[in-house]
Parts: sequence; C-alpha cells; structure tokens
Amino acid sequence: MNTSTPGLFHVDDLPAHLPTDEVDVLVVGGGAGGFAAATTAAYHGLNVMLAEQSAACGGATSRSGGWAWTPGTSLAKAEGVDEEAETFRTYLRGVLGELYTDSASEMIDAFLEAVPHMVDFFHYKTALQFVTGAKINDIYGHLPGAGTGNRSVGPQPINARKLSKTALEKLNNQYYPTSFLGMGIMAGPDLQKILAASQMSLKGWVYSASRVIPHVWDMATHRRSMHLVNGTALMGRLIQSAEDLGVDIRVKTEVQHLIVDDQGDVVGAVVGTDDGGRIIRTKRGVVLATGGFPADVERRRQYFRNTPTGNEHWTLAPEEADGSGADLAEAVGGYLDTEVYSAAAWCPVSLVPYPNGKTGVFPHIMDRAKPGSIGVRKDGKRFVNEANGYFDYVDGMMNATPDGEAVGSWQIADSTFVRKYPLGFAKPIPVPLLPYIRSGYLIKANTLEELAHKTGIDPVQLAKTIREFNDNARRGEDPAFQRGESNFNRYGGDPAVAPNPSLAPIEKGPFYAVHIRPGSFGTFAGLAADTKARVLNRDGEPIRGLYTAGNDMVSIMRGKYPSGGVNIGPALTFGYIAGRDLAGVTDYEVTTPGLQNKGVQR
Repeated sequence: MNTSTPGLFHVDDLPAHLPTDEVDVLVVGGGAGGFAAATTAAYHGLNVMLAEQSAACGGATSRSGGWAWTPGTSLAKAEGVDEEAETFRTYLRGVLGELYTDSASEMIDAFLEAVPHMVDFFHYKTALQFVTGAKINDIYGHLPGAGTGNRSVGPQPINARKLSKTALEKLNNQYYPTSFLGMGIMAGPDLQKILAASQMSLKGWVYSASRVIPHVWDMATHRRSMHLVNGTALMGRLIQSAEDLGVDIRVKTEVQHLIVDDQGDVVGAVVGTDDGGRIIRTKRGVVLATGGFPADVERRRQYFRNTPTGNEHWTLAPEEADGSGADLAEAVGGYLDTEVYSAAAWCPVSLVPYPNGKTGVFPHIMDRAKPGSIGVRKDGKRFVNEANGYFDYVDGMMNATPDGEAVGSWQIADSTFVRKYPLGFAKPIPVPLLPYIRSGYLIKANTLEELAHKTGIDPVQLAKTIREFNDNARRGEDPAFQRGESNFNRYGGDPAVAPNPSLAPIEKGPFYAVHIRPGSFGTFAGLAADTKARVLNRDGEPIRGLYTAGNDMVSIMRGKYPSGGVNIGPALTFGYIAGRDLAGVTDYEVTTPGLQNKGVQR
C-alpha cells in the first residue's frame, strides 16, 4: 500500500496552485488492461491520457509469457478450429465448480462475447499482431469441453527498431530472470530450437548462434534486447498502438487522488509528477488498471493463504503493483471482491542470488514438466503433478503443508536432466553449472542421501519416493499423480522421450536441488465490477465515471486457473470493453481478415 494515503477531492476543493489538463479519459496504469482501454477509446475518437507511476510501462505483463486465453477467435477459425461458446462454458463450469455462480456466469458470458472482437480489433486495426497457440492445451484435459489448441493468442515477435523512439523509451526491458543474459526466448519452437543445442544438435547450435550473436550486438549498441518476444513484445506493440492513435502516455505520473462531483461521480484525478503535480479533469471517466496488490504486504497478509506476515511470498509483479488502484476505488465507494478460491495467481518461484548482491525471482514455468525431475517437500514426499499448471504446483504445495509450517519444496533432478534442460534459473549445456552451485542457488550432492542432508529433506522417505517414481517412470506411468496423461502435460515434456514425454527416472548422480517458494504473477482478488468493466459499490451499483481492467479487476475465473493466459486474456478484453463503453459505441469494429491497418502495421 502506498505510504501516502490516497483519497479524493471534491471538484470544488481542488488545490488552486496546480495546473489543469482536460481529457475525455484518464487511464491509470500501463499494463495490458490499461493500454487496451486507452487504445480502444482513442480509436473511437476520444482524447486519452495514460498515467504510469513508474519510469517505463509494461508492469507484470512485460514480465510474462505474453499469451492470452482468447477462445473462439477468427484466427482459430482460420486454423480450422471452430468451437461453440457453450463448449468454453462447459469447460469453465467444470473447473470453477460451485464458483460458477450467476454473477460469475454474467462476467464469463461478457468475456466470451467480446473476446473474438477484441482480438480482431487489435490484430487488424492496430500494431498489435497475434500468433495462435496451435499446440497450447487447456490444463485440465480430462474435463468436458477442454481445448487442445488455438484457444490462445500471443504477440508476434517484433524488432524493437520498428517501434518509434518514444514508444521504445517507454517500454520496460526484458525481465532478466526469465531471459538468457537479457535475451528473451519465446515458448514453443524458439525455445525448443535453443534447447536442441544442449543435446548436441548442429541445427540447435546454429540457431542459438543466430539468436545470441545479434543479441550481444544489441546489448553493446543499444543496452537492451532489440528482438522482442513474449510479454515484452505484447507491451511494445500495445504502446506503439496507443501512440499511433494519439494517446498521451505519461510515465513517472502517479495518480494520488480521484476527483468527484456533487453526485459522487468520478470526474478526474490529482496526479503527482516531477514538476509538482497536476489536476486531470475527465469528461468520460477514469480507468483503474494499476496491476492489483501483489506487492502490498499488508493485503497479502490479509488475503493470501499461508502468508501470516505478508512476507512469505515472492511476486513476479513490479513493486508498483502495490494496491494503489484498490485504494483509489475504495476512497470513492468501490471494494475488493475477495470471495475467490485464491486471492493470488500462484506461481512457484526460486530466489536467484546475483553477483551484484541483488536477488532475482525466477518463475518455474517449463522445467517442471520435463522428464527426470520431481518436486518434494521436506518430508520427502511428492505433493502434486509437477507437469500441471504453475498455479496447481503452489496450490498443491500449500495443501500439503501442515498448519503453522512455512510453505516450500525442492525441485530435484539428476545430472542427465541438468545437462539437457533448465533446472530453474540454471541453464543446460553449454552453460556451466559451477556459478549456480557457488552462489548456493543449486544444491549439488553425489548421492541422494547427501542431497537430503544438505536440503533438510527426510532421507529415508526421499529414497523411497524416488525409487517408486523411477520404477513407474521406466514404464511411462505415474499412479500417484497421473503425470503425462494429459495433452497439457505431454506438450510440456520432451517428445524425444518415450513412452511418456514427461517421465524419466532420476538415477544418475550427482544430484541437484533448487528451493521452491510460493510466488505469484499477480492477484485474482480485485475490484468488483460489472460486465461493462464499471467499478461497483457495495450495493452493486456502478460508480459513474470509474472503470477497471487487468489485475485491478476481480478475476472472472474466481481465483481458478483453467488455462495459461487467463490473466492477460480478460485484461485485454475488459480493457477493450471499458474503452468501448467510455466511447459510447455498441457496434463492433468492422475488420477484414488479411487487411491490417497499414498506418500502424509493423
């Protein structure tokens, strides 16, 4: 929570010494939801200002994989996947269970109706170009309605030289912990080709060189990666889209107070800037998209499971995601909807000690599904299907942790694994392991018993767990957790491994372990809102002039995680919905597949 308490001003009591700007719409926050709202409103003719309190835009989105869950798009249909909306509802009912209430259904229906139009709008009318996730499966493949591909879109990679100088200056750098020396790697073919180098593939070495050599040059000449992928590409394209449409993008601009009139309608905001602050008057409204509250220690203590002080959690979101949007909304009658399965979008993380003394937070996304590694708690027992979603890993870890005990686990692998695949932040061949061992990030031992003693794991139970796991893995089976049985699991494994691409024995020493802790990409609890993205008060009435999108808004999935991209997909969609409602448009934009707007095509 901010050190200064955000509040509100009545329109008649504004500080007389502050200069005033007047716009149609003020968007607060520079992530996916905020830029979606700003770009959409500007496209429909509104004068839009976007205020980002940090020095660059992107927020948690720029640190993510950039994929958005967007079922039912024209891009999917072009790939031959034409599904009815009821199929998506069937799947979500199965995942959400009793959380699929009437109010949840209304939000989900609004999302499913708008999401195809949102994708078409950005893909054909702006600089945001998408690729389809042809092989990205929904996580719970055993449930009716689960998808096996083309329900997601990600940003097309882009050379940063195609962005304007001002757009690039406003974009966050590639998030270092998930990069290779600052070089972003896109999940899918890009990653697989680079990993092929660790398996002594000549094509893999050539491809890796074709990526690394230009990156080294870019770092030397531009001091940043110029080949943008994942969340950085998404945000770069969104920033360019907004700039192309005339959005006034202001960084280092913190919204400190909302302004209300006699009716309690939101009519602007007071912002803090380097030159002393300004008053921003709005004709249409304010959109809160500040990134939720994962960096707010007090709210973490209050709402996160197994987090008694708020400090037992390591978020991947930036420190600016501090709950300021919730503070602003609460000051004018909004409230946090915390009636969700999980207040946080969990992700297992490990802490990376850097030579400069700083500590990085690394998300364990892809290593858990690779064959030859398991997760165990200090009791030496597995607790989850490691190849399921990252949310499930932390959820399982918490469910297995006795009350009062710190949540944590160890991801364990052998020497075969660490030379072929990443183990957390540790990279495979040709990168040496010694720096990771010396820093204490990787725990190395010649035997499993020695590894157990170094990590504090029960040695007898660990030996038993791995013996049973190995016996089953050789047959391609996992009776305990059914790892590798779903399409989602198998896609995350190694197709060269048989009979199960997600399973291999852990048997060749030395052995390695990485300490896993509970982390998150952001929050699922958030501001109560309606199907038009308007913030609601406790009577269920919309607060006139106040909208929300992104992680500031309560998750339409009610704290569940049915598929990758269920943060970014709704963020883009409800930002789009908010922008359209602010502009007062009801007809969807006319888009012609194959004919992008050449004015912003990049």
